[in-house]
Amino acid sequence: MNRNAGRDISQDTTGNADGAAGRGVSRIADDGAVGRGVSRIADDGAVGRGVSRIADRAAGRDVSRIVIENCAVATVDTHDTEYPSGHVVVAGDRIESVGAGRAPRGLAGVVRRIDGTGHLVTPGLVNTHHHFYQWLTRGLAQDSNLFDWLVALYPTWARIDEPMVHAAARGSLAMMVRGGVTTAMDHHYVFPRGSGDLLGAEIRAARELGARFTAARGSMDLGVSDGGLPPDFAVESTEEALAATEEAIDTHHDPGFGAMLQIAVAPCSPFSVSTELLREAAALARRKGVRLHTHGSETVEEEKFCQERFGMGPTDYFASTGWLGEDVWMAHCVHMSDTDVQAFARTGTGVAHCPSSNARLAAGIARVPDLLAAGVPVGLGVDGTASNESGELHTELRNALLVNRLGVHREKALTVRQALRLGTHGGARVLGRQDQIGSLEPGKLADLVLWKLDGLGHSSIADPVAALVLGAPAPVTLSLVGGVPVVESGRLLRVDEDEIAREARAEARRLARIAAGG
Repeated sequence: MNRNAGRDISQDTTGNADGAAGRGVSRIADDGAVGRGVSRIADDGAVGRGVSRIADRAAGRDVSRIVIENCAVATVDTHDTEYPSGHVVVAGDRIESVGAGRAPRGLAGVVRRIDGTGHLVTPGLVNTHHHFYQWLTRGLAQDSNLFDWLVALYPTWARIDEPMVHAAARGSLAMMVRGGVTTAMDHHYVFPRGSGDLLGAEIRAARELGARFTAARGSMDLGVSDGGLPPDFAVESTEEALAATEEAIDTHHDPGFGAMLQIAVAPCSPFSVSTELLREAAALARRKGVRLHTHGSETVEEEKFCQERFGMGPTDYFASTGWLGEDVWMAHCVHMSDTDVQAFARTGTGVAHCPSSNARLAAGIARVPDLLAAGVPVGLGVDGTASNESGELHTELRNALLVNRLGVHREKALTVRQALRLGTHGGARVLGRQDQIGSLEPGKLADLVLWKLDGLGHSSIADPVAALVLGAPAPVTLSLVGGVPVVESGRLLRVDEDEIAREARAEARRLARIAAGG
């Protein structure tokens, strides 16, 4: 192995273009759709006409470039194009070129040239469902189903405040970003009175770590006295929830290409939200031009709740309140009939698949192969770390594949490349940003990850995508968000991990004392 692999190099190096990773992709590229995709792009030259046009537009501008070469490349584009040994050139905040072999010579403004021998470069991972605040309540209610788990934890969650949420968000984000997430999403729906600016605390944390962020302003207005699941002291009024959500959009939402912060409208669930809030929230989101998010069809208990309260299942209920559409995505969607799947496909409603959380709470196995076959947009979600204590998204690639193979489709359920697509382009599509992120293509934002695959955990796996998905969690040599490094050699660059850990532990203990009445 080239001793410079994964390191900055000041001059061109030949490197070893046919390492373990490269040989695996060569075999894949020689046969089937992946190979044909490579031919279609590679026939147009290493850079290609589209890249040339971008380079021409960049001419005359003072732009800094980062060159990554001699690595396996999985673009996750429409054709799943892969290169056994290729390059990516980043110009400013955009991807300028992707292709086979080494990068074009003579590029101006190259500030870093990285030898990626023994590595795989992919789009950055995109998380589509989370609850950051739960970082402070991990490991509790270990043997409960969803409803029992919620009843056990709601009283504690209702005591959170701004410093707690900031610490929890930093912990949640740090774990994801360190593991290859470049776009994070959080669904925060617990807003105790007098607790401070909880959404703002999350936004500050994302900015500190350098992650692209979708903040879904959640809400609950259906307390236990009105037939809901959460305690009354943990909910807002309908009017308060709508006003606060609109204020969050007006204050924080950036609709532009390359936005680092976007807001979604996100009432919590059918068992914690009134029908009025669901309908008015959908109207608000569409008036403001933002996306909608909620939990749906997670458990059999939810199905029973909807049948008893509304006389219909969750999907029909959501349809009746305006909650199906291309601007909507729902978490979990485990218990869905063929009719439900067809409704999601017909309307373009997306799904955040959370396999580890679904297993932790014994919710069941989502019908991901059927959803994908029907054309439903599907991404991956960590979910809150009170039901997925690892807090990592890259492990969800593996778990999505393994859990779905336990279902009726067995070994045909998902491939390793489908799993990678779920965690990248699929997530981007669910968040409505597939034209900006989720694949390595010229003109898209430079959100990418360079994974080290020549170490003990992966060196004997010839196929680099299989190594990433099926192997142990791969070390991140470099992660870029908009061309800006946020992780190098497995360490976060913008924050102190040890400080985050200490702060989170202190706030978790403070929350436990308050919840216990101390």
